[in-house]
Amino acid sequence: MRISSKGDYGLRALFDLAQRYGEGPIQSDDIATRQGVPVNYLNQLLIIMRRAGLIESIRGPQGGHLLARSPDQITLLEILTVLEGQFIASDSGRDDLRPLQLDDSEIINNVWNDIRTTLEDRLRAVTLEDLCQRKRQREGSVMYYI
Repeated sequence: MRISSKGDYGLRALFDLAQRYGEGPIQSDDIATRQGVPVNYLNQLLIIMRRAGLIESIRGPQGGHLLARSPDQITLLEILTVLEGQFIASDSGRDDLRPLQLDDSEIINNVWNDIRTTLEDRLRAVTLEDLCQRKRQREGSVMYYI
């Protein structure tokens, strides 16, 4: 699986917003600087993520961007699906294939389906809050939730 700069930069921006959740709107220039992302490209990604309902944007000098939901409610699967699309298509997309051995196609398609399901399950299990928790652990300021 290959994640494009679109998926990587978008996830970095959302991770940045998650770390500042509750602090009010964050300006895209600040996100771009902290994350090392080109600001013009970031602004394009922020538009996509706003339209998808991942973030909210506020205009004006005191404006900026903030998560539309709490970090524990936004999964990596949702983020990467918005930015990258579906990871492994449900079919091969090859209309020109007419195998004589239909069982072969079914076996291969089942493997692709298993891989897609495993990947989606793993990405669904990780939230932006999980990423924030990992960063806090690395910095030694772990917060435990009961």
